[in-house]
Amino acid sequence: MALNQINRRRLETFKRNRRGYWSFWIFTVLFILTLGAELVANDKPIVAQYNDKLHFPIFKVYPEIIFGGEFETEADYTDPYIQDLINENGRMIWPPIRFAYDTVDFDLESSPPTAPTKRHWLGTDDQGRDVLARAIYGFRISVLFGLLLTFFSTIIGVAAGAVQGYFGGLLDLIAQRFIEIWQGLPILFLLIIMASVIKPSFFTLLFLMTLFSWTALVGVVRAEFLRARNFEYIRAARALGVGDTTIMFKHTLPNAMVATVTFIPFFLSASVGTLTSLDFLGLGLPPGSPSLGELLQQGRNNLHAPWLGLTGFFVVALMLSLLVFAGEALRDALDPRKTFSQPSIA
Repeated sequence: MALNQINRRRLETFKRNRRGYWSFWIFTVLFILTLGAELVANDKPIVAQYNDKLHFPIFKVYPEIIFGGEFETEADYTDPYIQDLINENGRMIWPPIRFAYDTVDFDLESSPPTAPTKRHWLGTDDQGRDVLARAIYGFRISVLFGLLLTFFSTIIGVAAGAVQGYFGGLLDLIAQRFIEIWQGLPILFLLIIMASVIKPSFFTLLFLMTLFSWTALVGVVRAEFLRARNFEYIRAARALGVGDTTIMFKHTLPNAMVATVTFIPFFLSASVGTLTSLDFLGLGLPPGSPSLGELLQQGRNNLHAPWLGLTGFFVVALMLSLLVFAGEALRDALDPRKTFSQPSIA
């Protein structure tokens, strides 16, 4: 679909910001790679050929007896006995990293945490798990959590801001007082209380964070609707009998979405930072989950193993920096003063 002139100028402005443009693509490539983390870091082979039959252990559980073993339980592909059975009558294709995020290496030369080696490129944590594998899986779960939190919070925040700004009056006054009270709640203490009552998981944590995050975009959307509801074309639509829902979401919302989209990358980076902080404090994902915050926590608890803290720091810093740089480029692209004046961007 061809872009109109305004969107072409916005795209050109986005590309001229080289730092933001390349940050966007680097982040996109990293995210796509981590989406297939099981193909990059896993303690199961991607493909196992045995007796001229192909098996895909990362997608399906195979009992040991299929490969000539003695038990009907799932095959342990790290066991030399199973490896010999498969290699005698076929072969295996392994991921580049032969450890999943929860794989404990019992063949370490010293007690964990161990320093980086050829076997473990970024070392192991205090439980003998591969740090690089946990960083890859942790990157994926952090970005997915941030995207989902941003998505749901944006929907609720945009809807609330649109209703407030369009109708105004007493409804807007009551809603604003409610939002002020809601934003004044001690979120951290409420999360501590809820975490002690509700078993923490990815979706329960997402639900709890959405309850307190949707208010961030209400003010922006509300201001745009308050400004746009008095435009001539809005008044004309009302005079023609167009319904309020159609006016709000077809005629007024596109004006508000420019400011909203500008905030989304920064909201995403804040969501990732919030999850990392909660995991660092032990209030986030369940124990054992691949978490960047838990990796930072291990770095704090094991100061004699600096690779733990450094890995967590550089992964989080890289992720947030790429999001912020891409957000700055998107903000400039949607700014009409920069889009149409076409300034030189470093």
